Amino acid sequence: MSSWRTILLRIGDKCPEYNGNSDFKEHIEICYGVLRRELEYSGDDILPFLLQCAEQMPHKIPLYGTVVGLLNLENEEFVKNIVENCQTNLQMKRENDHDGAWISMISIGLANLACMHSVLLDSDFDEGDALDSGNCNRIRILMRFLAVLMCSKVIQPGSLVVVFETLLSSAATTVDEEKGNPSWQACADFYITCILSCLPWGGAELVEQVPEEIERVMVGVEAYLSIRRHISDIGLSFFEDDDDTERSPDEKDFLEDLWGRIQVLSSNGWKLESVPRPHLSFEAQLVAGRSHDFGPLSCPELPDPPSTLSSITCGKQRHDAELKYPQRIRRLNIFPANKIEDLQPIDRFIAEEYLLDVLFFFNGCRKECASYMVGLPVPFRYEYLMAETIFSQLLLLPQPPFKPMYYTLVIIDLCKALPGAFPAVVAGAVRALFEKIADLDMECRTRLILWFSHHLSNFQFIWPWEEWAYVLDLPKWAPQRVFVQEVLEREVRLSYWDKVKQSIENAPALEELLPPKGGPSFKYSTEDGKERNEQHSLSLELSSMVKGKQVAREVISWVEESVIPVHGSEVALRVVAQTLLDIGSKSFTHLITVLERYGQVIAKICNDQDKQIMLIDEVSSYWKNSAQMTALTIDRMMGYRLISNFAIVKWVLSAENIEQFHTSDRPWEILRNAVSKTYNRISDLRKEISSLKKNLASAEVVAAKTKADLEAAESKLTLVDGEPVLGENPVRLKRLKSSAERAKEEEASVRESLEAKEALLARALNENEALFLALYKNFSNVLMERLPDTSQAGTLRGLKTIQAADEMAVDLEESSTMDVDNENGRPQKSQTNGGKENIGYNVGEKEQWCLSTLGYVKAFSRQYASEIWLYIEKLDAEVLTEDVHPLFRKAVYAGLRRPINEG
Repeated sequence: MSSWRTILLRIGDKCPEYNGNSDFKEHIEICYGVLRRELEYSGDDILPFLLQCAEQMPHKIPLYGTVVGLLNLENEEFVKNIVENCQTNLQMKRENDHDGAWISMISIGLANLACMHSVLLDSDFDEGDALDSGNCNRIRILMRFLAVLMCSKVIQPGSLVVVFETLLSSAATTVDEEKGNPSWQACADFYITCILSCLPWGGAELVEQVPEEIERVMVGVEAYLSIRRHISDIGLSFFEDDDDTERSPDEKDFLEDLWGRIQVLSSNGWKLESVPRPHLSFEAQLVAGRSHDFGPLSCPELPDPPSTLSSITCGKQRHDAELKYPQRIRRLNIFPANKIEDLQPIDRFIAEEYLLDVLFFFNGCRKECASYMVGLPVPFRYEYLMAETIFSQLLLLPQPPFKPMYYTLVIIDLCKALPGAFPAVVAGAVRALFEKIADLDMECRTRLILWFSHHLSNFQFIWPWEEWAYVLDLPKWAPQRVFVQEVLEREVRLSYWDKVKQSIENAPALEELLPPKGGPSFKYSTEDGKERNEQHSLSLELSSMVKGKQVAREVISWVEESVIPVHGSEVALRVVAQTLLDIGSKSFTHLITVLERYGQVIAKICNDQDKQIMLIDEVSSYWKNSAQMTALTIDRMMGYRLISNFAIVKWVLSAENIEQFHTSDRPWEILRNAVSKTYNRISDLRKEISSLKKNLASAEVVAAKTKADLEAAESKLTLVDGEPVLGENPVRLKRLKSSAERAKEEEASVRESLEAKEALLARALNENEALFLALYKNFSNVLMERLPDTSQAGTLRGLKTIQAADEMAVDLEESSTMDVDNENGRPQKSQTNGGKENIGYNVGEKEQWCLSTLGYVKAFSRQYASEIWLYIEKLDAEVLTEDVHPLFRKAVYAGLRRPINEG
């Protein structure tokens, strides 16, 4: 369907609507001509759709801005309405504003233009107040659109400068110790970033038309940078770092880096090729248009500083600010500089903006996302930069903007769209990250394993494994070896054992790292001629009861009357758990069915934490050959309240399991699932309470209205001979009474539901507090037993070098006997890491255990920081005491983004 909607959507694309050419000037002329003809008939539809296109395809903003400038020559009122709508979207308050409400509109349109037409006609498209709601993407894009409209003579340059100065003034006030609230510097930094990020699109015109005003803004930005606090990446960097004192004092944060790039652009006369400037082709026409004023804006009030200033109160506010105004990207420099073309400093920033915008706005349409990512309006090749940007989002801490699966699909589509270039770039990125895997953050390492295994599953598991076969010569705790082992294990989950074994035929020795091939390990199996005992008979009896579809109550009676009195509760637990697991082992559906029907039997036997830990042991034993089924079964049992999260924490941190912390993801996966499920319960309750509060408000309004209507009708009663006589229609009065009663009952029902949910939330929060305290106490205890003395290792770097220092000492001691040991006069190689030659990993097993565990402590602290900040006073008092090891404290503080000197 070719229409003005299609023309607007496809402007700048090489497509049939524009005769297959890619000349921007011709595209603009065609689009302008179509819109000019349609304005008379469809003006009310064109205006919001044009704004949606500009906001959701921001890499095309220069084209849309030029089209608006040309329309301004023909219909000033229409363009004035566009400017007013931009201001409304930035400032006026409306209902239901959130990113998700408008992200997918264009994706739908690109996939199906007929559907787009229906959506636009049928939807009430709420725009919202971007500034007050803190909609960062919307503020940034609208600011860019304003800069482009200024270039097309649609708005006065002075109006744009006033907007800049408003944001600048708010930012400067925020970081002022006396007048503002420096804890909310994240908001101030965001405002300054918005100003600077507009300048590549409009800086040249501003310097030309209002040089003094824009110079005043630049001076103000420089002054702001001089008084703000330098932002550290501690806790959010991709690679493990110690505290800031070990970093270069010249290292720039994101805003300082952007300011440096803008300064270089300014010194080059604002000349750059990565931003299209189509308005210059129409400059002679555009100057005849009337420029419109853009009204003043006001920045929202930020929370007041805490009444009692402390590291905790300020830390909580700083955390809230960073959640609301997150840094959009943290650069992940994977490739050497020579892999990326010699660009102007600003070109990298602009290409990143394009890529991030496309990733954000096309998250519902991956193929269109890949299509636009390979066709950005830049004159240089950017495959390596594109890979770095995507991986920076996939590994972004504390959370990626979208689920990791989205980035997996985008990378797959890009490999298919650029088969001659991008697969090699992705492979290079994997190799580069693999080389640095020992220093990669533990959360990033987990995400990389999950992504890589899924990626390979889409390309027939093809990878030159022979390149990594050397990991077998590394100690079992070496991160590179563990990475290969975990990738292979995840591949088996996505396929099957024989297929994955076949994929490593070029490096057959790696079969050693594959998970066991066998299935369940049933203790009471009658196969293979195993000797049978009484427990086998009990298992067979229980199995026949289940197959006979006896109900849970009957099974409980059998256990209580025939098993426990004779064999004891431990045997009963073992028999019931192993047998029910075996019955449910055929598929995930079988497992769910068994747990639903006979979960009461398990709950009756496992009525305390110790029994639940024994149950987890049985699950682990039965599924010892499958980490996936172990995790799934424990997760399902927790979902059915058969196992508590406390039992899982205690089991994971038991002596048997902590020995695997540095060599397997198995215990960590189970712990992650348990904490995540607990957190999700709280999140769901909060959402339900929020919804019920809205429902209650609506119910109260309805109840008040029906009551008022009833009272008004009843007030019309008249007295005749002392008896009331209905002045209203009796039928209507009866209906009003019925409506009032129903409304009152509905209000009472909603209020009761709300109170019940609030009680559940209070209980869940108390449970969550106890869970995190127990988790961190256990972490502290196991780490205190293994971490070396502070004098030996006060930093992560010191921890990594303990074994190297010990080996050096041994070498010095043995140097006097070297001639005796080696007749040829050559020193023998030291045998380390369990007797194998040291191939390239010098960290000892104990030290690696500490590094891995500390990395996971930091990851948990970072992921659940919002919850942990609620209990930080208790955590400080009960766990992070003066006696706690400094490295443990550093790990927790880094996850919370809490400066270590505030301890």
